[in-house]
Amino acid sequence: MENLFINHLAVFVCAIANLALGALWYSPALFGKAWQKEAGLTDEQLAKQNPAKTYGLAFLFSWVMSYNLAFFLGDSATTPAWGATAGFLAGFGWAALTIAIIALFEQRSWRYIFINGGFITVYFTLIGFILGIWR
Repeated sequence: MENLFINHLAVFVCAIANLALGALWYSPALFGKAWQKEAGLTDEQLAKQNPAKTYGLAFLFSWVMSYNLAFFLGDSATTPAWGATAGFLAGFGWAALTIAIIALFEQRSWRYIFINGGFITVYFTLIGFILGIWR
């Protein structure tokens, strides 16, 4: 534990990366309309949400997730390749498969699972890379 290093600025950037990647991933240009349909959300429902609350909490949760991965990758031997690999393993092996299990019980479609599981896998891979390169 004495060799643990956390780059707090990198963690902050990783949290911002969640919002940036999410804005792209869930945009109409990529998976936005398909996700909206699979989630059963109307334009009216989305328009009623409180953006400050939604984005504020999303940022806070992303910051916590980024710190969590940073603690796992805090060893001085961490490289960008290992960071991305560890991020992928956490994203797919823990987060995406947890989404899949919950979605199965909610009787969601495979499309829903792939859209959300894909996002979280890409996000964790990206932040693992960022934490690995920004030592």
